[in-house]
Amino acid sequence: MTQPSTGRPRRLDDAFLSAGSSSFTEFVAAYRPELLPSGRRLPSGATIEAPHGTTIVSLLFDGGVVMAGDRRATMGNVIANRDMEKVFAADDYSVVGIAGTAGIAIELVRLYQVELEHYEKIEGAIMSLEGKANRLASMIRGNLALAMQGLTVVPTYAGFDLESATGRIYSYDVTGGCYVEGGHHSTGSGSVFARGALKKLWRPALEEQAAVSVAIEALYDAADDDSATGGPDIGRQIWPTVAVVDHAGARFVAQDVLEGHVESVIAARRDNPGGAR
Repeated sequence: MTQPSTGRPRRLDDAFLSAGSSSFTEFVAAYRPELLPSGRRLPSGATIEAPHGTTIVSLLFDGGVVMAGDRRATMGNVIANRDMEKVFAADDYSVVGIAGTAGIAIELVRLYQVELEHYEKIEGAIMSLEGKANRLASMIRGNLALAMQGLTVVPTYAGFDLESATGRIYSYDVTGGCYVEGGHHSTGSGSVFARGALKKLWRPALEEQAAVSVAIEALYDAADDDSATGGPDIGRQIWPTVAVVDHAGARFVAQDVLEGHVESVIAARRDNPGGAR
C-alpha cells in the first residue's frame, strides 16, 4: 500500500504493530475509543426516544439450545418496525438475542461477532463458551454510562458447550452481571408472560422440534398480553426468528418450517384461545 501523495509505502501506526491482548474491543478502546458505543455520550440532561426490541426466549433441549425472538420494535406507543431481526449468530456455536435499545444493541452484537472472530485468528483456537459469555458481559458493562441515560442493552446469550456437549443459556443485567440459567429463560417486555408459558410447556430432554414449538408458543402468549411483542403475522408472512445450536453448530429454522409450527399453535388454540373477555 502506498501513500497517494508521495508514492512511498504507507506505514501502519505503532498500535497495529505492537503486541497486545487478543481482544479486539480492548484494541479499539485504546486506539479509537470514540468508535465504540461506550465511547459516546449524550449531552447532559438530554434524552432520546429510540426503537426498542422485545421479546427473547431461550430453552434447552436434548442435545442443544433454542433461542427465538419476536419481530416487533416499538418506540413509545408506535410500532417502529414489524420485521426486525433480534436473534443473531455470534459464532459457529453460539447465538445472541437482543432486548433494549435496538440501534445500540445491534452495534454491540456486530462488535461482539468481530471480537470472537478476532480471538480465533489471534489465538488459533475457539474460546470456551464460558469465556465468550464473560466477554459479552464486559462489553455490556462498558455500555453502563449510556444505559444510565436510558439507552439500555440487555441481551441473552446461548450456545453449545463443546467441552460438556450440552447447551447453555446466559442472562445479563445492565451492569454486566452474567448468570447461567437453567432449562429456560426469557427477557424483554413480554418476558413475564413468556416465562409463564415456558414453565408450563418446557420439560427436560425435549426433542428439537418440540423445543421449537414451545419457543413459538411462548412468544405467542407474550404477544397476547404485551403490546410491545409482535405475534406471528400470517397476512404479512412474518414469523419469529428461531435459532438452534447443537453439536453441528448454529443454524436458523427455515421460514416454511416456522409457518408449520405457527399454524399448529393457532389450530390448537382455535377452540380454546384463552383470555376471552
